[in-house]
Amino acid sequence: MAAAGVVAATGVFGGAAAGPLEARDDGERSLVVDPKPLFELSPYLYMQFMEPLGATDGSVEAAWDHARDEWREDVLEVTRDLAPPMMRWGGIFADFYRWREGIGPREQRPPMLNLLWGGIESNQVGTGEFVELCRYVGAQPLVCVNFESDGRVQYMKTGNSVRTADAREAAEWVAYCNDPDNRERKAHGQGAPWDVTHWQIGNETSYDTHGFDLETAARKTVEFAKAMRAADPAIQLIAWGDSGWAARMAEVAGEHVQYLAFHHMFDPDSPQRPVLRGEQYRREPDAAWEQLMAAWQLTDAKIRTVRENLGAHKIPLALTECHFVIPGRDRGDVLASWAAGVSYARILNNHQRHGDVLKIATAADFCGTRWQNNAVIIPTPKGNNRAYLQPVARVMRLYRHHIGSHAITVSRQPDGLDVVASRRGDTVYLHVANTQRTRSVHASIQIAGQVVRSGRVFEIAEDPSVEVSYLNAADVMTTRERPLATDRAWEFPAASVSALELQIGSM
Repeated sequence: MAAAGVVAATGVFGGAAAGPLEARDDGERSLVVDPKPLFELSPYLYMQFMEPLGATDGSVEAAWDHARDEWREDVLEVTRDLAPPMMRWGGIFADFYRWREGIGPREQRPPMLNLLWGGIESNQVGTGEFVELCRYVGAQPLVCVNFESDGRVQYMKTGNSVRTADAREAAEWVAYCNDPDNRERKAHGQGAPWDVTHWQIGNETSYDTHGFDLETAARKTVEFAKAMRAADPAIQLIAWGDSGWAARMAEVAGEHVQYLAFHHMFDPDSPQRPVLRGEQYRREPDAAWEQLMAAWQLTDAKIRTVRENLGAHKIPLALTECHFVIPGRDRGDVLASWAAGVSYARILNNHQRHGDVLKIATAADFCGTRWQNNAVIIPTPKGNNRAYLQPVARVMRLYRHHIGSHAITVSRQPDGLDVVASRRGDTVYLHVANTQRTRSVHASIQIAGQVVRSGRVFEIAEDPSVEVSYLNAADVMTTRERPLATDRAWEFPAASVSALELQIGSM
């Protein structure tokens, strides 16, 4: 499949967000990079999202070892390897979550009914346990507050239990986490504050006709922001800005918040000729590959729409939920295949291209027992079965560990490659997806005005049909490190994803 043509748009902050370049095969198969920094890349482009999904997917309860009152060791180990820079707690679950039910002595914590996903949540995992997980894996916690149930009446009460919460309760949560003198937290044995800096107000508020309208949501966002910042003026706040809400939310609440959030859960399959659902992708690997290689265009269109909705407002965007939603066993078996891993590499490359305004982003839910769109799968029963990374997580890990601080321009690339570049000091980083299912691509790497003194290539090369499970997790989709050839040329294997680190110097 040929690389997609140029699709450019003027960046909100003065940069340009462009799609993969038009391929130029000039005989040398040149991959040319301009090392001039364009814009700063956020450290939060590979975040993870954790939401208690009840009976649907044991994302929290299955990750907790109730016999030991600790996180499962295998979950901690694989998450530390994944190294997410940020982890988000909440989602629609926040609409009926009362945070005080998940603090204090565990034997005194009341269980709660999960009103959306079904089942009972034990509340053995609450604020302290979530922050503990973040600290262990080196991630910044992001907490989604109960925003008066986003106006959704169905989540405000169950039986005699009030499930909605106001601005005061959100502010008290901030104080519990961040106030050095908070008596409630100290009474629970936590003397030092947790310094949770990022908080989200509103989750998918615009997706429900029974929730708040835009004007109500914007007004209440200001109310929540003022109350929460009174508890800690240093916090960073995220408001809801999807479904055409971005400009008005920025106009009303922009001075009180630092980001606008939007989500994108999408089915990349073709409605005319679906091949990704069920097991059909195994029967038609060529057609499935073509669909997966084009999936990035859907996320690109969504990001561009939100950017355009911002108008002249200069406020960063936060894509706090994003993943495929493909019908099939356990939400799409194809997502366990390496073909999906290459597809997600293109999506992550596209996130970087929008990095002038996109400052928080993910491409998967964090963990669970069933959904294939999770980054981490938790086998149950535990026994000798250990948690493992899905293909999307293996690509996120690769990119996360090999990325610069500022985006730079890829001015030319060979046909069949999707490439983005970044830089930190005298090190240039390339993220390269070979979109050819069966053909390797040769590239001569050039950095304009600079000499490539040395380089290393970190590469995942696998047959696209290979699927990962707890049975083979250590043996497939592994990252191999190799030195860059002395002639600065490289053969990118078919269906591979690579991260290159190049040491440069003046000519």
